[in-house]
Amino acid sequence: MLVYNSFRTQAGDPTLHNYTRFLGDSFYRDVLWHTLWIGALTTLGCLVVGYPFAVYLRGRSPRARNYLSLVLLSPLLISMVTRAYGWLVLLGPKGPIADGFHAVGLDAPKMLYNDTAVVIGMVHVMLAYMVLPLMGSLDRIDPALTPAAKGLGASGWTCFWRITVPLSLPGMLAGSLIVFSLTVSSFVTPAILGGPTVKLMPYFVYTEATTNLNWPYAAAIGFVLIVVTTILTAVYARLLRGRGGKEVFA
Repeated sequence: MLVYNSFRTQAGDPTLHNYTRFLGDSFYRDVLWHTLWIGALTTLGCLVVGYPFAVYLRGRSPRARNYLSLVLLSPLLISMVTRAYGWLVLLGPKGPIADGFHAVGLDAPKMLYNDTAVVIGMVHVMLAYMVLPLMGSLDRIDPALTPAAKGLGASGWTCFWRITVPLSLPGMLAGSLIVFSLTVSSFVTPAILGGPTVKLMPYFVYTEATTNLNWPYAAAIGFVLIVVTTILTAVYARLLRGRGGKEVFA
């Protein structure tokens, strides 16, 4: 239905105008690249924060893992609007982070209504989707491999980079694909934390469908985002598999 509507006018006649309008307008092309950029930054942020957390969880007792997993999943138990407004308070000019800068005699940087605020909010939401697949991959690594490598003279860092990281690539791939796909399709968090200055593709899908009542053009924007996201995730999956991860969920 999405594809069918994207090739129709508002009167229901067949047309390619929705796509020529999108592809011919540099504004929408810039919005598309900006959306993909936010998705990439969020994915990288989740990986940088989530990988050490997953490695730390791997060595904990079952009870400690349960408590830490609950902390990890707790943002998913709160509504998106509540989470976003929580960050709105924390990152605001009169919030605790700004107060911390002022307490040491520094001017607080602008932390709201920009890409930084959106990425912080999205990493908070998406972190669990990165950590859980990583934990699955790390748990499947034979614990005897590292002691065996150290017995042959390998250092701790060598074991980490030559054993742990390559064998955890399937979880890294799965988590990255999930986080990226969910981020580029998110509406609420970017709309609240990005304010009037950060407008991503889902915002224009929503606006065209509800404000302008141009369902065909909204469908075209949404379908373009789906196609581009699918292509990028497929390329990323192939590249990462080529570096050692043969099966994403193996």
